[in-house]
Amino acid sequence: MDVVVFGAGGHAKVVISTLRAAGHRIVGLYDDDPAKWGSVVLGVKVSAVTEGASGIGVIAIGDNRTRQQIAARTRNMEWCTVIHPDAYVDPTVRMGVGTVVFAGAVIQPDTLIGNHVIVNTGATVDHDCRLGDFVHVAPGCHLAGQVVLDTGVLMGIGSVAIPGVHVNAWATVGAGGVATRDIPAHVVAVGVPARVIVWKEGSRAR
Repeated sequence: MDVVVFGAGGHAKVVISTLRAAGHRIVGLYDDDPAKWGSVVLGVKVSAVTEGASGIGVIAIGDNRTRQQIAARTRNMEWCTVIHPDAYVDPTVRMGVGTVVFAGAVIQPDTLIGNHVIVNTGATVDHDCRLGDFVHVAPGCHLAGQVVLDTGVLMGIGSVAIPGVHVNAWATVGAGGVATRDIPAHVVAVGVPARVIVWKEGSRAR
C-alpha cells in the first residue's frame, strides 16, 4: 500500500521501518511542528499537515492522548494496521484499525486489540488479553493471559502484568513495574509490586 505517516519524531522512524519491512511505501510524512517541515526522516521529507488529508495512513506518535486527538480530527483517512514480518500474531487475534505491531512482538491466541494500539518492540501479549483503543505496550513489556488494558493505558518499558490483571483507562504502569493487582483509572503506578504514586486529573484518590 501507499501510506502516509502522521508524526516525524523518533517513534516515526520505527513505524516507517515497520511499514517498509511489511512491503508498504511511504508517500507522505506529516507533522504539525513547523521546525520539522522540510527535514528528512529515513529518506522521507516532512510536510505540514494539510486540511482534509485523505488516503491510507498510520499515526506514528507514541503518546496515547496525541494519537487519540489526531484520529479524532483527521476523519478522511483510512487507517491501516501494520504488522512487522518478524512479529508473531496468532491467526485468532482480532485487531482494530491504525494499530502497529513492531519487530519481535508476540501476540497469542484469542486476544482482542482495539484501534490505534502500539505493541512495541519485543513486547508479548499472551492468550485472551483485551487491549482497548490507544493503548501503548512499550518495548519489552510482558502481559500474561487474560490481562485487560482499558482505553489509553501505557505499560512502560519492561513492565509486567500477571494473569487476569485489569489496568483501568488512562493509567500508566511505569518502566519495570509489576502489576500484581488491578490498577485504578488515571493513575501512575510504579515498582514491584506496582503501587500508585500519582493520581492524575480525572482520577479518584483513595
